[in-house]
Amino acid sequence: MSYRDFTLETVRKRFGLTIESNQDLFSERIQSVVLAEAFTGYLRYSVPLALAINTEKARSEMIIAPILVELKRLLNDQMSLFSGVEFNVDAAQELTGFCDFIISLSRQQLYISAPVFIVFEAKNENIKGGLGQCLAAMVAARLFNEREDQAIDPIYGAVTTGNQWKFLSLKNDTAYIDLQDYYIDRIEDIMGILVSLVQTPKKPVPA
Repeated sequence: MSYRDFTLETVRKRFGLTIESNQDLFSERIQSVVLAEAFTGYLRYSVPLALAINTEKARSEMIIAPILVELKRLLNDQMSLFSGVEFNVDAAQELTGFCDFIISLSRQQLYISAPVFIVFEAKNENIKGGLGQCLAAMVAARLFNEREDQAIDPIYGAVTTGNQWKFLSLKNDTAYIDLQDYYIDRIEDIMGILVSLVQTPKKPVPA
């Protein structure tokens, strides 16, 4: 079993979590980001193309990855970004496997180092199906951080088709699944949420 085998029900039972899905996590504190015309122009061209191709790979490469790279640029590289990497944290708890994208608050880019802060799962038109695996990876991220003495709370995650984004938060033993879905036509709000998350860690992070 790996992250991709978890459902919301199995991750809830395995790790004793409470699932809350009726809270609006971000809309009251969104500060939209002014984006460069070169980036928004790229999205105007690439998003329709990726949606027409309609594969998980196309959405990941043409929409999600460029958004996260732009996030890294906006934050002056004060984070590290990993794509398609193994994140084997605890085989006994089946917290192993590949994560589509991981953000760490460390600037070290050669390998994943603590604290891991946001986990993203790219799905092809199936947001609900990705929630369990994303949450399992978030549990793994929390455990990884604790072992490295870089515990932070909460841990964030997102499941996205590229066009649609659903954010999650794991705080103590409660997993919050945002009531709102954000769509690519609100890219300034999506980027605003991402920037706010990375800019507000719970403890200082060394280089």
